[in-house]
Amino acid sequence: MKFEVEYISFFVIQTESEDGQGGKHYKHYQTLDGEDYLESELSSFLGSEFTKIAKRHAERNPKAEQVPTKIGRFAVEPGYDLDSNPNYNMFDRLRTAETKEMYIGHADALVQAYMDTSAIRGGAVFIVRAKHAQLFDDPFLFVLKCDFEQKIARITDERSLLNKVEMAINAKNMKSIMYPHMPEEGMVEPWELKIHQSSHARYFEDFLKFVEYEKSMPEMMNEQVLGFVHQYIEQVYEDNPEAKEQEVQAMELWAYSEKRELQEKWTPEQVSEASAILIEQKPDIEMKLKVGNMTVRGLLADFGDQLHIAKVGSRYVVVMEGDFLQFDKGISPVELLDPEPLESIVDRIQRKTDESGE
Repeated sequence: MKFEVEYISFFVIQTESEDGQGGKHYKHYQTLDGEDYLESELSSFLGSEFTKIAKRHAERNPKAEQVPTKIGRFAVEPGYDLDSNPNYNMFDRLRTAETKEMYIGHADALVQAYMDTSAIRGGAVFIVRAKHAQLFDDPFLFVLKCDFEQKIARITDERSLLNKVEMAINAKNMKSIMYPHMPEEGMVEPWELKIHQSSHARYFEDFLKFVEYEKSMPEMMNEQVLGFVHQYIEQVYEDNPEAKEQEVQAMELWAYSEKRELQEKWTPEQVSEASAILIEQKPDIEMKLKVGNMTVRGLLADFGDQLHIAKVGSRYVVVMEGDFLQFDKGISPVELLDPEPLESIVDRIQRKTDESGE
């Protein structure tokens, strides 16, 4: 997957403080066309970055709420076209600029808009228009940001030994925007773009104010499970408004707690019915829970089939079943075990519960 650069504009952002809260300004260093780019040091510096960005995987509904790579979609009012979105227009002007001077002007406008984002850091910004000539007639736009790495020392020669570089950039932690999004080779989605940034940061979300992102799987699950809970409360407390209100408040508090305990409200059948709706939408939904200081991880689809939750007296028991057991890394004596019947373990847990009760 080879991209041929048509134009690349190089800007440097300077801030007075590392957190970006002080004064800030930017400078346009130069804009190169394709031929000049190939003969410049930028060509070797960026190397295969465009291919890497294009191939970087992103999920529409990521498994975590904070992920480094996201797919964004231009937001428009119902009945309106893409050109009603200011962020789309900003990218489209760069993709269709007919002269180098026009391209520089639009690139400058983009960097100026980026300067208004919160917590901006100093570094280099590259605005790149590049074609994938083998697959598409229209070019792609790449926005690349490299933060300054401060106080880097490098070995030079035997006389000076070390040469301290106050400000330097590298491509290791490069943030990027690619428009349009390429879901797979040979296919583009003009309504979408792909961003890559530190998972805890929101640089580009702050910059692209008119771009929306799909909810993560945890967020979607939370909403749907809370919907099931509210339906359950409506049915159980239909004739008792006061109790219903108290139960709603209690369940809301439970739902938004960081550490949630087993509620012991639904039967296994009710849990399986609600889970089936979620599993139908995404079969590989993960489930993770802690039993004491032990972590159990599996799929939601495993519950009731290969993973079971029970109580023996006042103690919780998680039973997992499978056709084999495997061990990783260092050998332990447990690997030599001749398993005892499950009933024996249940009896032992019951005695432990009775003793603790006494």
